[in-house]
Formats: sequence, structure tokens, C-alpha cells
Amino acid sequence: MNLKFCFVLLSLLLVWQPAIAQKSNSIGQLDPEMADAKSSADGLSWHDVTTWGVEGRILPDQERLRWFDRFPASAEKSVTSNVWNLSRHSPGMMVRFKTDATSIHVHYQLMSSRLAMPHMPATGVSGIDLYARDNDGKWRWVQVTRPTTQEVKTQIIKDLAPGEREYAAYLPLYNGVNFLKIGVPQESSFESLAPRQKPIVFYGTSITHGACASRPGMVHTAILGRRFDQPVVNLGFSGNGRMHPEVGDYLVQIDASVYVIDCLPNMNAAMVAERCIPLVQQIREHKPNTPIILVEDRRNTNSWILPARDAHHTANHQALKEAYKTLTEKQTKNLFYIQGDHLYGDDGDGATDGSHASDLGFVRQADVFEPVLRQALTP
Repeated sequence: MNLKFCFVLLSLLLVWQPAIAQKSNSIGQLDPEMADAKSSADGLSWHDVTTWGVEGRILPDQERLRWFDRFPASAEKSVTSNVWNLSRHSPGMMVRFKTDATSIHVHYQLMSSRLAMPHMPATGVSGIDLYARDNDGKWRWVQVTRPTTQEVKTQIIKDLAPGEREYAAYLPLYNGVNFLKIGVPQESSFESLAPRQKPIVFYGTSITHGACASRPGMVHTAILGRRFDQPVVNLGFSGNGRMHPEVGDYLVQIDASVYVIDCLPNMNAAMVAERCIPLVQQIREHKPNTPIILVEDRRNTNSWILPARDAHHTANHQALKEAYKTLTEKQTKNLFYIQGDHLYGDDGDGATDGSHASDLGFVRQADVFEPVLRQALTP
């Protein structure tokens, strides 16, 4: 009897399955706003951004293996293999232009087919994130691409309010770019805007790199770039921001407005004691007056219940404080300090996984950085 019942149930499931499949809807059908953006139409003028340049791409006159690599080709033989491979991602890169177009399109190819991560969406890992200046000159978000393939040719936004305005497109955080073109209707005006000089230079870890922002424009480095209306260089290397002197060799070649050294999440107290003072001295030797900001690591948002992890953060902070004290006693000029205890806030909600910032954590981090940056950038 039981066998007969199982056979009947299985038969019914096989009959119903095609009907269920026919009636099931994708998320895009259920909510059109969640669908992939439509492919770009014909009748567009395409503009290759390599013809005028992107911000966040250091030493543009030096030879590169790929145009969108953060480091020039010479770094492959000097920095660690991990840093080199991660330097081929495009965090911090941003291209500016002006147009009166009522729709904006992009065509780009990603270096990697890994479009997303378990704790970070494709919009952040591989998206192009568009901002524009409003009538008051303030940067405001417009739209982000939602990549589902390694090559993306899509309309970012349509039905824009009439009028010419300045736009900024942020490049992917945890992927590289092989090419990028901006498309507008042929009847629209288009003006490329050259990269601005004297960037804020960030050297750090996966958090600086962008984990785990939902969009490229939501990393604290990008938020601060908009608040100060200055270009940004993002030299965050996931798991590999360790105050390496080989990276320092490239830091000192940048005409920076300020250096922000935020490597402690990838270090322990012994490494901080060993490497912090030499890195600051390396920068000072070449840049005697450029401000330098040292940043303590954030505490993991669950370290309150993990004593060993909390002790690790405390030891790191103490090691950085000691290095800062030694440097100030040696009359190191224009040296500033950011404490880490409140970088993500105090409620435990500033991270995706305890370690890496959520969008909320990045905004809070920017809020802590901003007054110290303003002090450092004041003549």
C-alpha cells in the first residue's frame, strides 16, 4: 500500500512540475526594478575613457601590462605576487565627463568572470557606479550597473532631467577592467574631463579595497573624495596591506595631498612595531611636508564577545600609538592619528561579517576620517 501511494505521489509531481516551471517567475519579472538593465540601443556615440584618463590610476606615464592596472608594469617584479595580482583590480578609479544626454550607456569588459562574492554583490565587485552633480554642485548618486556577464553593454539610466551636468563613473572594486566606453545618443553633447591632480592617497587592506560595499561609490575612500571634491588613489590590497616598503616605493612617486596609512587589519603588533616607523620615514625622505595620517584598525563588530580578537586589536592599537609617539618625539612634521574603536560605530551593525564594512560602516568610517583629513589638509 505504501509503495503504491509513493508511486502515485511521484507521478503527480512529474505531471505538475512542467506547469510549475511555466508559471514560476524570475525576480526581474516579479519586480522590474530588480531586472538586468536593458542592452544599449543603436544610434549612440561611444567614448573610450582611455583617451582622456581616469582618476585613481597612479603614474600614468609609466608602462602598464593593462591600461586599467593600478600599478605600472615595473611593480610586478618588486611587490609581492599577491599585491601585484590585487593591483590589477580597479578600486578608486573614477572617470568624469559632461553631457546633456537624457540616457547614459556603458560598454566594458571585466578581467575576471567572478562577478560577485558570497558577502559582496556584483554591483560592488563588478559594477560601474554613476554619480552626477546636482544644481548646487553636490555629488548625488544616479544608478549602478548590475553585471551578469563578463562583458557588459548596457543602458545605465534613461529619462534623465534635461540639461548639461557633470558625471562621475566609479569602476569596479574587486574586479579589473579590460576596456570601458561611455555611450550617449549621437545628438547629445559630450565633454571629457581630465583627471584632477593632488589626490588623497589611501594605503590599506581589504576594507580600503572596498569590502564589502554594495556599490563602488560607497567605499569610505570614495565618500571622502566626494566630500572634499578631490581625486582619490585607492591602494587597498585585500589581506595584503602590510606596510611593505616595496609599496612605499610607489607611494612616494605620487604627488599626493595627503597619505592615509590604514594597514593594521592585516598586521599584528610585532609587525606594526617593525614596519610603521620605517614606512613613515621612507615617505618623509621623499615628501618632507606632505601630511601622513596613521589609522588604528577597527575592532571587529563582534570582538566584544571574542576576548582573543579584542586583545589583538588592543595590542595593535598600542603598537601604533607607540610608533606615533616615537615619530612625534623625533619631530616628524605633519603627522596625524585616527583612533579605531569607533570606526564602525558602537552598535555592532557596521560590518557584513564582523570584519568588513557594510555601507553603514563605510559612512561611519568616513565620518571619523573627515575631521582629521580636514585638519591635515588645512595649510
